[in-house]
Amino acid sequence: MTDTPPTAEHTYGLRYDKWQSLPAIFFEKAEELKDKPLFHAKIDGAWVPTSWTDAAEQVTNLSHGLRQLGVSPGDRVVLVSENRPEWAIADLAIMNIGALTVPAYVTNGVTDHVHILSDCGAKLAIVSTAKLADPLIGAARALEAVADVIHIDTPDTHAAVEDVRLHDWATVLNNGATAPEQQANQAQRTDTACLIYTSGTGGAPKGVMLSHGAIICNCAGAFDTLVRANLAEIDKETFLSFLPLSHSYEHTAGLMFPISIGAEIYFAESLDKLVGNMAETRPTIMTAVPRLYEAMHARIVSGVERAGGFKAKLFRRAVELGSKAYNDGPKSLTLVERITNKILDHLVRKKVAMRFGGRLKVFVSGGAPLNYDVGVFFIALGVDLLQGYGQTETAPVVSCNPYHDNRLRTVGKPVKGVEVKILDDGEIIVSGELVMQGYWGNPEATAGALRDGWIYTGDIGEIDADGYLRITDRKRDIIVNSGGDNISPQRVEGILCFEPEIDQAMVYGDRHPWLAALIVPSDDFLRSWAKENGKEPDLTVLAHDMDFNSVMRPAIDRVNDKLSQIEQVRRFMIAATPFTTENGMMTPSMKIRRHVISEDYGGQLEALYAKPRKKNSG
Repeated sequence: MTDTPPTAEHTYGLRYDKWQSLPAIFFEKAEELKDKPLFHAKIDGAWVPTSWTDAAEQVTNLSHGLRQLGVSPGDRVVLVSENRPEWAIADLAIMNIGALTVPAYVTNGVTDHVHILSDCGAKLAIVSTAKLADPLIGAARALEAVADVIHIDTPDTHAAVEDVRLHDWATVLNNGATAPEQQANQAQRTDTACLIYTSGTGGAPKGVMLSHGAIICNCAGAFDTLVRANLAEIDKETFLSFLPLSHSYEHTAGLMFPISIGAEIYFAESLDKLVGNMAETRPTIMTAVPRLYEAMHARIVSGVERAGGFKAKLFRRAVELGSKAYNDGPKSLTLVERITNKILDHLVRKKVAMRFGGRLKVFVSGGAPLNYDVGVFFIALGVDLLQGYGQTETAPVVSCNPYHDNRLRTVGKPVKGVEVKILDDGEIIVSGELVMQGYWGNPEATAGALRDGWIYTGDIGEIDADGYLRITDRKRDIIVNSGGDNISPQRVEGILCFEPEIDQAMVYGDRHPWLAALIVPSDDFLRSWAKENGKEPDLTVLAHDMDFNSVMRPAIDRVNDKLSQIEQVRRFMIAATPFTTENGMMTPSMKIRRHVISEDYGGQLEALYAKPRKKNSG
């Protein structure tokens, strides 16, 4: 009896065990793919490609240019840029000389930059635009520490700005191209590759030290989940990068993993242009957070309702039959329903697929809990959506649903190389090469989160008999009411936001007898109601309008019908402004910052517990 010969996927998968660093993966793939396109960015209305060879040359030249500016192995380089080819080139160049990339969110203000620059002890910073340079340079001046800033786009002035030397990106690359040949850095898997700061949902961001091996381990897990399942192919996929690359999820799943399988990467222009970008770039795989899928769901449903008529009826029937097939199994459909469902593939689902470019194989959701009904909605329309789970501290992917046995009420099984356990109190702990090396300069916080090689996630969950992980809540976010009941705010918020009238929500009620909620109405609903009632569509005014509050009540009542008694929202108030990254109420990865929202609205929410309830009001 002879052994079965290894498949091409198996042989390729072994490379993840041999690769020692992220730049080593990149340069190996560049040597293989040469003039094939790697990155695409929209410039002056057209998508402009950067080949693997051109990207490799820029990474090499920037590495040399950074060395000329005094950057050495172990130094920290802060990177502030929107998603674009230069972001990836800078990241790879920094790591290529053994320095540490420190990504910062483009929404950061001066105070945020001061914290990161001082906390990591940055040697140098790279920034893309003049708009983003202003707060960064302001922070550098305040600290009198970062003397050099590389400006990717042409700055307003090339002059020095009070102790901060500005360097033009193109000049640094040209200087690097003419520099004497330098020995390439021989980074090992155990060396730190980057410091990725947490999004600050619970306080000051902490710098998570991730090794090359941690991110390669994640890429191997993604390979096992997608390529071995015959969902993705080597050197043939197209990704559309939308989430901030400064977030660990996109850094790994939207940049490093695609590079490792030789994929093309398009960088989306903006949220407003995302659907158009999808139609233009025709991605095959896309990763995003639940907030994006919720927004897409709301936009699609709103468009269908506006269209009305026979098309809306067909759409609703497609969702109904698709949902039934997923929830109860394909055999649950009657013969007539199966025939109807097949016809709807052509009349509805094919058109939905074309809206996403026509080649999309799968959406992958992570970063926060996905509303089950939103997930089923996309699957019912023929768009496969896999939910996963992870944290910055785990590089970040811990688990993901397998394509051929997708269970949306769970976050799937641990990916290859990851071990997961549930403690007696329900807390999830994670072990493997993917775990962080610690929080930069914060041994106390490190000791609290990392013990004997295990990350204590702070998430509560359970593992079923088939090995699927289910997240029930965030340990520190659990609401304990005055009766001692534990309530998951994220579950209630997810159901609230599924209603067409509601765009965002935060549930409140720790140590109280029942729950209250802070609601942000959907913009479409607000504008429609205001027009019908002869009022200005101004949320700051309508938040206090009793008629508008009354019309929101039915949505709350519909949600309460789906919840247990202790989860039901008794009273609510409308927020005067949406939760955004600009006002600090959302993280750049689109999760709400409870502590910030509570600081602004806590007094008003507390007042709901003292105010007599009026009929039909919040």
